Amino acid sequence: MNIVAADWLPYALPLKRPWQTSRGQLLERRGKLLRLRNDHGLTGWGDCAPLPEFGIDEPAARAFAEETAHLDLAAQSANLPLHAWLSGEPNVASLAVNSNLGAISELSKAALQASLDAGFQVLKIKVGLAAPAEEIARLRQLATSLPAPIKLRLDANAAWSLPEARQYLDTCRSLPIEGLEEPLRHPVPEELAQLQAGLPFPLALDESCHLLTPAFFRHPPLRRLVLKPARHGGLLKSMEIALRARAAGLECIVTSSLESSCGLLACAQLAAAIAPDAVHGLGTAEWLAADTGWTAPISGGRLYLPESNGLGFVIAEDWAKAQDPD
Repeated sequence: MNIVAADWLPYALPLKRPWQTSRGQLLERRGKLLRLRNDHGLTGWGDCAPLPEFGIDEPAARAFAEETAHLDLAAQSANLPLHAWLSGEPNVASLAVNSNLGAISELSKAALQASLDAGFQVLKIKVGLAAPAEEIARLRQLATSLPAPIKLRLDANAAWSLPEARQYLDTCRSLPIEGLEEPLRHPVPEELAQLQAGLPFPLALDESCHLLTPAFFRHPPLRRLVLKPARHGGLLKSMEIALRARAAGLECIVTSSLESSCGLLACAQLAAAIAPDAVHGLGTAEWLAADTGWTAPISGGRLYLPESNGLGFVIAEDWAKAQDPD
C-alpha cells in the first residue's frame, strides 16, 4: 500500500457559545484535516487541531493527524472499523458519553433540563472558576434537583491549592459526584493520594501528563486517567498508556479536544477500543456551529459509531467543495 497523494485542508469552525478554558474563552476551533490517498483508491483522514490550553502543541497535533490517517487506511484495508482493528475485539456499536454544561456559574435551568431530556446519565460541569463557597452552594442546590440516577462529573482545571481542594472535596462526599478532574494547581502524587484517600468517587488526571512516570503506575495516587489522544501524540501512544493504566488498576476515559468531527471520531474509536463500558467525554460536536463532515449521532446519552470500516469520517460535501473549488 503506497500513498499517492496527500493534502491539508484548513478549517475555522465557530462555536455556538464560548468554551471556558483555563486561559479564558474559546470562540472558534481552528485546525486542518489531513487527507491521504493510497494506490488502492482508499482515502484516510486525520485532524490536526493544536490547542495550548489543553496541552496540545503543533507537533503533537500533527503527529495525531498523520497517525490517524495512516491507521484509517490500514483498518479499511483490513475491512475493520478502526476500534476493532486497534483492539482485536468485536465491533462496538455505541458508547455512553457525558453532556458538557460548561461553568457552574453559567449553568442555566434550560441547559440542565435539555441534558436530562436527552438521556445523559453523567453531566460534566467546570468548577474552580468562582469562590469555593459560592460554587459549593450552587452544587448543593443543583444536587437537590437531580433525579437519583444522574451524577455530576466535575473538572477543576487545576484551580485549587491543597487546603482549598480538601475543603471542596469534603463537601462533595455527600453529593452525587461521579468524579473530579485536576483538583490541584501544582499536583504532586503525594498530595493527590491524600485527597483521593477515602473519597467515594475517583479523582482524575487530565492535563498533568508529566506525572505519568513509571513510579506513578507502580503506585497510582488516584483512580482515573483522562486521555486526549492529540495531547499524547496519537492513538497508539494513548493505547499504550491505557494498557499500563489497566494493569495498575486505573480507570481510563477518553475526551475530545473540541476537534472537528474527524478528530472526534478518532477519539471515539480509541474509546471503543480501550474502554467500551466507560462514560466518555465525547459529546462535544454540539458546541460547533459548523463542522467538517459527518457527525456521530448521540441518542439517549450514547454516541453511535459509524458502521463503516476504518475511521468512518465522511467529509461534508459543501465543505469539501469550498476546499476544492475546482
